[in-house]
Amino acid sequence: MLTIIVCFFAKAQTSDIQIKIVSENEPLVGATAYFKDLEKGAVTDFEGIAKFSEIPNGNQTIKISYIGFESIETTIEIGIKKIFFFELESGEHELEEIVIQSSRSTRTVRKIPTRIEFIGAEELGEKAIMNPTNISMVLRESTGIQMQQTSLSSGSTNIRIQGLDGRYTQLLRDGFPLYGGFSSGLSILQIPPLDLQQFEIIKGSSSTLYGGGAIAGLVNMVSKTPDEEPALDIMLTQTQALGSTANVFYSKRNEKFGVSLYGSGHYQKAYDPENDGFSNLPKTKSISFNPKFFYYPSEKTTFWFGLNGTYDDRIGGDITKIEDGENGIHQYTEENISKRLSSQAVYKTQIDSISSFNIKNSVSFFDRNLTIPDLNFDGKQTNTFTEVNYQRETSKANWIFGANLYTSNFDENDNATLQRDQKDITYGIFANNIYDLSDNWILESGLRADYNTDFGFFPLPKISVLYKNESGFSSRIGGGLGYKIPDIFTEEAELINFENVLGIDKSSLKAERSYGVNLDLNYQTRLFDTVGFSINQLFYVTAINNGLLLNSTDSGMFEFENATDEILSKGAETNIKFSYKDFRWFLNYALIDTKLNYLVGNPQKPLTAKHNAGSVLMYESEKWRIGYETFYTGKQFLSNGTETTDFVTMGLLLMRNFKFVSAFVNFENFTDRRQSRFSPLILPPHENPEFPEIYAPTDGFIFSVGIIIKPFGNEDHH
Repeated sequence: MLTIIVCFFAKAQTSDIQIKIVSENEPLVGATAYFKDLEKGAVTDFEGIAKFSEIPNGNQTIKISYIGFESIETTIEIGIKKIFFFELESGEHELEEIVIQSSRSTRTVRKIPTRIEFIGAEELGEKAIMNPTNISMVLRESTGIQMQQTSLSSGSTNIRIQGLDGRYTQLLRDGFPLYGGFSSGLSILQIPPLDLQQFEIIKGSSSTLYGGGAIAGLVNMVSKTPDEEPALDIMLTQTQALGSTANVFYSKRNEKFGVSLYGSGHYQKAYDPENDGFSNLPKTKSISFNPKFFYYPSEKTTFWFGLNGTYDDRIGGDITKIEDGENGIHQYTEENISKRLSSQAVYKTQIDSISSFNIKNSVSFFDRNLTIPDLNFDGKQTNTFTEVNYQRETSKANWIFGANLYTSNFDENDNATLQRDQKDITYGIFANNIYDLSDNWILESGLRADYNTDFGFFPLPKISVLYKNESGFSSRIGGGLGYKIPDIFTEEAELINFENVLGIDKSSLKAERSYGVNLDLNYQTRLFDTVGFSINQLFYVTAINNGLLLNSTDSGMFEFENATDEILSKGAETNIKFSYKDFRWFLNYALIDTKLNYLVGNPQKPLTAKHNAGSVLMYESEKWRIGYETFYTGKQFLSNGTETTDFVTMGLLLMRNFKFVSAFVNFENFTDRRQSRFSPLILPPHENPEFPEIYAPTDGFIFSVGIIIKPFGNEDHH
């Protein structure tokens, strides 16, 4: 009896309590509540609640924490109440709280019905180490995205989203369409990643928000902006393939003015790992600069102006000719000299607490000279983009109304036999709305009307719905229409260096039109209270009518025609993530089934692997960053119907952080998978070679070492 009384008395001195942790009135799953003196901790469940039993009554010190949020340490009195409520504020590195600019709203990822993939500064920094010269590494490792190399000699590379050609993807920088057209596959090679803060990838038609060209999707590259704390990053990299790269980024702001300065230089010696006499990496000299100036006349108004400049000279082909000049059979080289200069200007002002007004303008100039034996393709393209928009954001609804003007002017050298000049002018107006139907349901709808002076009127509706609940589950479904104005800058024309390719006949060709639907399922939870787990499943279908084809004529020329049947791409993407303390493990799989239904026989799209998979294991602490990657690429068909082999590539990254310096080594494709191991890259004759289609890596194993110097301390600046 005495034992029972003692136990009852002891129980009366303790309490069973619940700690509820939220952010913006939404429960935080996986947050930690920890009683320091008692050394007792618990993790919140789907409702944001951590449960404790037999906590001694009286004052107890508790610490509330969650990655990416400001921690709270305070004293609470146990025995007074059963439930304690805490709200965490996001810290400066919380990814979910970063505003996604490509949605044209100020909402966070979890409140946008359109499916948007986000790559933050930390992961961008990691990919910059793997390839500091351009953004191809960032894009290649996103599920369902393929980097398709179109030229061995120049390295020209196009981005394919979900099996569709590069011309169907719109590349944006800070919301400006600066790339594409004549620059085509060279754009990917000429955008270094070090001054970028985040990547936003929308798969599926995004024409309602951004106009023609975003049939397969869009990639918006968001630049770093200056902070009151100065940032200076200096990155130096050297590869065993004799590639040297230097990048410098500086930013600083005060109350009224800010500046960010970026410069990059890259030199690559012609690299021939097979010793077959032809380069797998072209000899390259490239310089980029990107200064930006910011003015803050008041807390409500921002104006900034930026320039993007690139000079790029790359020559590939016969090593002997590159190094010593033409000699006997050593005659073949392909040289691309390109110059890019673009301006961006943005004025944004807050009219009142819920509405803002924006004006933006860019002028983009691209000059390219392509030279191979007996052929020179030389031209200039000038594009302009102007937009005004008005945004209104209340607690439940986000509205945006806008109008824009896009012009494109390609001018081929007057000495050229075929004058393929082309001018296009497109006017657009658009409206988009995101509306909270309830706590669980959010609706997004939009409509754009574009008018091209040659190809007519394009109505572009879109609709998306988001469902989310407090159990870690969310789902998005959405669809829309898209279009693409025809021009000569297709992958097929690039493959033959635009030789004998006739210009666009606007009187006989139609614009390409598309429709697409995405269904997205997402679930996140914690396993065994210590392991974070999330899975994302995407299903998609995109169809393109009036596809632009390049066909040969009886006279030996090539002309563009519209396809008689549709291009149909459908498939699925699976992304799985595990996290445990400082470890993260990503698994992905992509099924890409793209058919060219106008083809007789096998309609499967060439150079498009149906099955792709990847695994990335990361360890990250304050001192170390270690990453191990494995990627599988399935079998593909060549244009002649031949089936290629599948292959696996692997990479390893090691990085050590010190206070002001980070040192790294990177082993890219260290098993040395390259196409020449499966099939020849060059076919005779030597003086006028043929180049088979590229379906696998061509440069093989690349080993690089480098340092990142941060004089203001080793931390990310945004």
